[in-house]
Amino acid sequence: MNRYLLLALPVLAACSGPLLTAPSGPTAALPRDAVIGAGDPIRSAILMTSAVFGDRTPAAGQPGTAARAIAQMEFLAVALPQADNFSNASPLLSPQLATARREWRGALDIAPDAAPQSVIDSLFAASRALEQGQRDVAAAALSPTVFRRGGTATLTQLASLPNLPNTAAASATAQQALRTSVPTRAF
Repeated sequence: MNRYLLLALPVLAACSGPLLTAPSGPTAALPRDAVIGAGDPIRSAILMTSAVFGDRTPAAGQPGTAARAIAQMEFLAVALPQADNFSNASPLLSPQLATARREWRGALDIAPDAAPQSVIDSLFAASRALEQGQRDVAAAALSPTVFRRGGTATLTQLASLPNLPNTAAASATAQQALRTSVPTRAF
């Protein structure tokens, strides 16, 4: 009996590959309302951000749209480097996303060590509150531990985002990667 167990060990070891290992780096997810009708959150985020950041004055006067776009860029900065179906993307994409992340976090004075999921959740909560006309609730959703200027100042900045050239470039590269991505198949 012990002999059979010893023979099974190499088979079990071969099965322990990626399924049993933790993902490398941080993870992030978009809320359900970010991808309604789109199915794939990465595809949805790329399409939305390329539309917003392709403009010279991104989401001018639309803090809710700007909040969602920044949240989706935060998601892409985490998700795209780990996405298998984007393995043939430009090698510039990951460094561009890292540079862009410093740019948008600097523009909104987001704490450099803020967890990506906290940034995403806060920005989507603020966007939802703005859609309901609840500016005070939106400001309260932007915690000063993450958004160091505070909620009210961050909403003002979101309403008049400056031109973010690195973010626009990363968004454009992500859109190009989407065109050449390798579809994943469900089994």
